[in-house]
Amino acid sequence: MTTTLDPLAQFRLDGKVAIVTGASSGLGDRFARVLDAVGARVVIAARRADRLEALAADLTDAVVVPADLSQAADRERLAATTLEQCGRLDVLVNNAGIGRKVSLEDEPLDDFRETMEINVTAIWHLCQLLRDALVADGGGSVVNVASMLGHVGSTPVKQASYCASKGAVVNMTRELALQFARRNVRVNALCPGWFQSEMTAGMESDEGSIAFIKANGPMPRMGDTHELDGALLLLSTEAGTFLTGQSVIVDGGWTAR
Repeated sequence: MTTTLDPLAQFRLDGKVAIVTGASSGLGDRFARVLDAVGARVVIAARRADRLEALAADLTDAVVVPADLSQAADRERLAATTLEQCGRLDVLVNNAGIGRKVSLEDEPLDDFRETMEINVTAIWHLCQLLRDALVADGGGSVVNVASMLGHVGSTPVKQASYCASKGAVVNMTRELALQFARRNVRVNALCPGWFQSEMTAGMESDEGSIAFIKANGPMPRMGDTHELDGALLLLSTEAGTFLTGQSVIVDGGWTAR
């Protein structure tokens, strides 16, 4: 008897449904394209409807849900629309987030609250809203996009609220993994280092930023967006079925120093 070994088949999501929040640009745009490429039907959510529509035109059968993830009603509508139009959910990629480079003494309290609402509360709420759907078809996966800055500080790039929020995401990921494990739902954090996105716009061409990364990064450069593809698929597909409660840090060795 001949057994055909096909490890790459584990990285497919044919017949599965995935939500990607913050999909209108940067990493979220890429995540949606990658999940679509391996067979998933992707529900894309963000505030900028025009960008979502442009992305959907490049995908196979995407569902567009314009939504402000800082608003509970929009999060509830995203969950309801996904189940109404797709009938199931297998992968939830909580990517929407904001960050501000500002010192502690200069950051308004309301800005801190907004950062926590979008970066932390929205993830908690969507996991709550979609828990039963993730459990229903035998289990699924939650990928919380945190940051290497959930594990280390960022100064001289000063952003206390961002670091606080991503640290919260990392430990919430551990706790939700424990709560969901007996129901066959995995919860992990994907933690990028310095990647080009709207949040880091300008760093790739700013001489001071380039010098900072070269001086401090074991791999002295920013990451290219495609360098997150493998980690995303490991966390989203059957390739990672015994992996939960973990932070996969893709940072060129920054946090290993």
